[in-house]
Amino acid sequence: MRTITFFNNKGGVGKTTTVYHLAWMLSELGVKTIAIDLDPQSNLTSMFLTESRLQEVYESNALSTILDAITPIVNGDPAVPAHIEPINDNLGVILGNLALSTFEDTLSDAWLKCLNQENYSFKITSIFKTIIEEATQRFGAEVALIDVGPNLGAINRAITISSDYIIMPVASDLFSLQGIKNLGKTLGIWKGQWNLRKAHRPSNLSFRIPENDAVPAGYIIMQYSAKENRPVKSYLKWGNRIPNVYREFVLGLSSEYGPTIEGDTNCIALLKHYRSLAPMSMEAHKPIFLLRPADGAIGAHLYAVQKCYEEFKDLTIKILERCPDVANN
Repeated sequence: MRTITFFNNKGGVGKTTTVYHLAWMLSELGVKTIAIDLDPQSNLTSMFLTESRLQEVYESNALSTILDAITPIVNGDPAVPAHIEPINDNLGVILGNLALSTFEDTLSDAWLKCLNQENYSFKITSIFKTIIEEATQRFGAEVALIDVGPNLGAINRAITISSDYIIMPVASDLFSLQGIKNLGKTLGIWKGQWNLRKAHRPSNLSFRIPENDAVPAGYIIMQYSAKENRPVKSYLKWGNRIPNVYREFVLGLSSEYGPTIEGDTNCIALLKHYRSLAPMSMEAHKPIFLLRPADGAIGAHLYAVQKCYEEFKDLTIKILERCPDVANN
C-alpha cells in the first residue's frame, strides 16, 4: 500500500486532472486504487460524478463525503467509515466537501495542543491517516491518490505528514518556481514541527499517528506545448530552472550544477495539453484516453486519444516505480 499526495502551492496547473487520469489508468492496469478528494473545492469529485449523482449526494442526508467521516471523530463519537464511491471494480473515490475548509481551525488548535501531550489533539491531527488506512484496507486498495488544495494550511499539513510520497505537478512559469520554493521550505518546517510533537506524544495512545516519512517523489511538468516532440523555447525558459529550484528547496541539495529539464531524474514526465479533448472528457465523464468515437473522438482526435493513453500508461508505471509499496508503520 502507498499513499501519494499531489501538491502544489500554485493552483491551475492541472493537478486535479492528473490525479483523475492516473486513478483511471491505475484501474485500467488492474491496480486497486482509491482517489481521495481533500481539496475543499471538490473538483476531483465533480469530475468523477455525473451531475445527477452530485445532486443526490449533496442534497440528501446520506453520509457520503469525507466530512461525514471526520465529524464523528471530532465530536468524540465512534468513527464512521468513509463512504467509498465505486467507479469500477478497481477504482473507488472518497468524495470531497466544500465545508471541509471549516476543519482548518480545529486542526490548527490541535497542532498547538499536541505539545501539551493531549490525546485528543493527537487524534485530530492523525485523522486523515486513520480514515485513509481504514478505507484502503476495506477496499483492498494498493494505491491511494490524494488531491489537495493549492495552499499551505492546516488541512494540507495534516495530509502531508500522513502521506508516503509527495508529487508536485508544476507549470513552466515564474509562479510555479515560486510555488516549488514555498512548498519545499514549508514541507521541511512541517516535518521538523511534527517530529517535535511526536517526542511529546502520550504513552497511552490507542491509535496510530503519522510517522512523517513522506518522500518527495519528483515533479510533473504540466500542459507544455511541443514542436516535433520537444518542448518549445518559451517553456524551456522557465522549465530549465525547475531542476535547480527543486533540488535546492525540496531535496536540500546543491543546485549549482543541476541538469536541464530533459535530463533531470526528478522530472517524472512532461505532459501535453490535450486542449479540445478536455471538454469532451468532462462531458463524457471519462478520462481522455478512454474517449470513443461515440463521444466525439474521431479522426485526429482519436489519434490524440491513443497518444494520451500511451503517455498516461507510461507516467503511471513510472510513478509506481518511484513510489514503491511501503510497510504499515
